[in-house]
Amino acid sequence: MTTLTVGIATYEQFKERTLAIARGEHKPARGEPKIWFSSIESFAKVLSDRNRALLQVIAQTRPQTLTELAQATGRAKSNLSRTLKTMERYGLVRFEKVGRAMAPRTTYTDVVLELSLAPARPAVSGPAAGRS
Repeated sequence: MTTLTVGIATYEQFKERTLAIARGEHKPARGEPKIWFSSIESFAKVLSDRNRALLQVIAQTRPQTLTELAQATGRAKSNLSRTLKTMERYGLVRFEKVGRAMAPRTTYTDVVLELSLAPARPAVSGPAAGRS
C-alpha cells in the first residue's frame, strides 16, 4: 500500500513554505503532504467520484492504451486525456511506455488529506504570551 498525503494551502502559504525549505529553515517531516491543493474545492474536483472511479479502473485493469481505457470507462478519449494530464500534474497517475503507446498507471493506492482547521500562528513570546 502506498499512500499520498495531500494538503490544502493558499498560494501565499505554499510559497512561504517552499521558500522556508529553500532557506533551510524548514525540513519537511516524514508524512507531511507532498502535494498541495489551493482549496478543498480544487481537491474535490480532481478527486471527484467519477475520477476516483477512473483511478480504480486504471489500477484494476492496467489498460495498455488510452483507447482501451476509453472503452472500459465509456468516457471520450479527449476527456480522459485532459483528466489524466491533470492527475499527472498532481502525481496521482504516471504514464508508462508500452510498445508505442503510453499506458496510464496509478502511483498510489490511498490518498490522505491533511487539513488544519486553524491557520498556523507565529510563536508568541514576552509578556503577552499565554494571554487570550
